[in-house]
Amino acid sequence: MKADQVKGKLKEAAGETQEHLGRVTGDKEQEAKGHAHEQEGKIQKKVGDVKDAADKIVRKP
Repeated sequence: MKADQVKGKLKEAAGETQEHLGRVTGDKEQEAKGHAHEQEGKIQKKVGDVKDAADKIVRKP
């Protein structure tokens, strides 16, 4: 697993938590920021997935 995949998953989880916290407290700004962080994390994880797939293709004997 690549670092981007791990960092992305952590960012996604933190953003989801922040989003839910904003929803519970009624803070729309916090909710929106959490959603944005969650989406950033998903993108970063996908970048890691692509890098991992590319490495597998390049290293294929």
